Amino acid sequence: MNIVLLLCVIILADFKAEALSYDYSASIECLAQPQKPLYNGGIIQNPELNDGLKGWTTFGDAKIEHRESLGNKYVVAHSRNQSHDSVSQKIHLQKGLHYSLSAWIQVSEADVLVTTMVKTTKEYKFGGAIYAEPNCWSMLKGGFTADTTEVADLYFQSNTTSAEIWIDNISLQPFTEKEWSSHQEQSIEKARKRKVVVQAVDKQGQPLKNASVNVTMNRLGFPFGSAINKNILTNSAYHYWFAPRFTVTSFEDEMKWYTNEYAPGKENYFEADQMLRYAKKHGIFVRGHNIFWDDPRYQPNWVSSLSPSQLNAAVQRRMNSIVQRYKGQLIGWDVVNENLHFSFFESKLGQDFSTRMYNQVHNIDPGTTLFLNEYNTIEESRDGLSSPSRYIQKIRQIQSSNRQLPLAIGLESHFPSSPPNLPYMRASLDILRSAGFPIWITELDVGSQPNQAGYFEQVLRELHSHPGIRGIVLWTAWKPSGCYRMCLTDNNFRNLPTGDVVDKLLKEWGKTTISAMTNENGFLETSLFHGDYEVEISHPVKKNHTFSHKIQVLSEDESGETRQFIKLSV
Repeated sequence: MNIVLLLCVIILADFKAEALSYDYSASIECLAQPQKPLYNGGIIQNPELNDGLKGWTTFGDAKIEHRESLGNKYVVAHSRNQSHDSVSQKIHLQKGLHYSLSAWIQVSEADVLVTTMVKTTKEYKFGGAIYAEPNCWSMLKGGFTADTTEVADLYFQSNTTSAEIWIDNISLQPFTEKEWSSHQEQSIEKARKRKVVVQAVDKQGQPLKNASVNVTMNRLGFPFGSAINKNILTNSAYHYWFAPRFTVTSFEDEMKWYTNEYAPGKENYFEADQMLRYAKKHGIFVRGHNIFWDDPRYQPNWVSSLSPSQLNAAVQRRMNSIVQRYKGQLIGWDVVNENLHFSFFESKLGQDFSTRMYNQVHNIDPGTTLFLNEYNTIEESRDGLSSPSRYIQKIRQIQSSNRQLPLAIGLESHFPSSPPNLPYMRASLDILRSAGFPIWITELDVGSQPNQAGYFEQVLRELHSHPGIRGIVLWTAWKPSGCYRMCLTDNNFRNLPTGDVVDKLLKEWGKTTISAMTNENGFLETSLFHGDYEVEISHPVKKNHTFSHKIQVLSEDESGETRQFIKLSV
């Protein structure tokens, strides 16, 4: 008797929502009319300002006014003398709830930063910010977690006191922890998994019930990894711990300019070459980090004293050297690192430096994705230099000279030791995703404190579940003296609590074996994470013999098909 294994992979779309679904949408365009408030305004009273100023009051010494334009009603705060002079509403907070916040903002002057704040009895909580414009409406999206149960003030502020602030279609939607987790689960089912239907039939097409099926993931489809350094080349314990877990890496220092050219014209790529060979041998993809670093503190010690013409020559030599050397071998380049916070090269070689470098790198290595790599975009809400709106503004500026540049968003994600602001993180990713660029987490770690592993797990779950994230790289390269901020193992490569988090989540994300029996119609249904698998099937009619086949479960975007059929016969 012959046995045929038939696998049908289809999109999973029939999961059941346990709570109000989260709205991942965001607008980054300045619109003539604001869009409707998310969640119909949530707990905000009179969110569309259709009932005059009902529910809204003056905050500080501003004057507020109800206006209407083209049928749209809104509130305006004017005659402002202090940054906090604005408009506010009393809100009832409940401790432990996550609040998703949004509003539509217009101002009377160009490029004005408007911030949403929540005043409690103990603190001022940051809700979100947007650089708003006159004559059109911009969407502010953010969020926060309530630390207390109390009545608080939600208000809007701007340091540009001469500007009027127009506000409309405000929303504040609370979610419980259980609801927040259900959003993650729902998103994972849609973004990271597909439904797999396995049918076992004989040669005549008759179903075989009670066939034993084992499905084992060999490789996670979602890119997940960690930085490494040259210690992995000489420490076998490091190698054996790292290689089975991760599919992507960055080099901690070995591809940075101060390592590769320690003196003018004196190049060293020995460690980088060896590490790249190691990664290739084990099927680990490599992100190129980095060609240039805009922070003046991290230049080769001989660079700072160069004249502009000498620096330009050194820059061209550096770019040609490293990009030509690793052309076609990397999945991405961090071209000008931390370009929103620093401007070492722009100050010496012109404000178009970054745009020129991205284009030149693309000309040499056209098949490699080019990243704008920055910190504090999702992990620190109060850093306006790299806020989501500023990030999008910068990456569009780089792209403006060449729409064909394969750009991507790199978020370092060095989280502080305080609890992560999950609503702000999710909202920021919503905004960045709406720009249409791939998003990677490139240097993830969490500050040291007693609950480091717990916060680390919260952050990883939030990031992995977000539909905009294409890959995650941890900044946990090991060295005997200690890691940058967070290690996963001790010096004997026994897991620390953070390493246990990694192993726990890898197992949840599919690094395990699913064993089951086909039903009376020969079917087995399950939901699998994207990745490479080995399917083994056995049946009583073929004693002591197992038939196996390797399959790949792809996302719909990658495969272009909603169904995938694989037939095995013996």
